[in-house]
Amino acid sequence: MSASDSNLPEGGLPAFQHDVDASGLNCPLPILRAKKALSQMASGEVLRVQTTDPNAVRDFQAFARQSGNVLLAQHQGEGAVQHFLKRR
Repeated sequence: MSASDSNLPEGGLPAFQHDVDASGLNCPLPILRAKKALSQMASGEVLRVQTTDPNAVRDFQAFARQSGNVLLAQHQGEGAVQHFLKRR
C-alpha cells in the first residue's frame, strides 16, 4: 500500500531523518506523536511513523491533508504500517 508510488525512490521507501514508533497506540495518539515530532523538524525533513492501529492509514491521510504536510508513502509490513511524512 502506497500513498504515492511515484514519490518513492527507485527500489525502496523514502529516506527519513526522524522516526516515531507508535506501535500499540490507538487513535489519536499516533497522530499526536507525529504532530509533536513534526513541530520540532525543519522544513523538508521526513518523518517515519510506525503504527499498528488499523485506522491509522486513513487517519494519516486525513492528517496530511489538514496539516499541509506531504504524505510520501504508506507501507504495510508484518502487522504494522510505516507512514512517511515530509514537513512543509
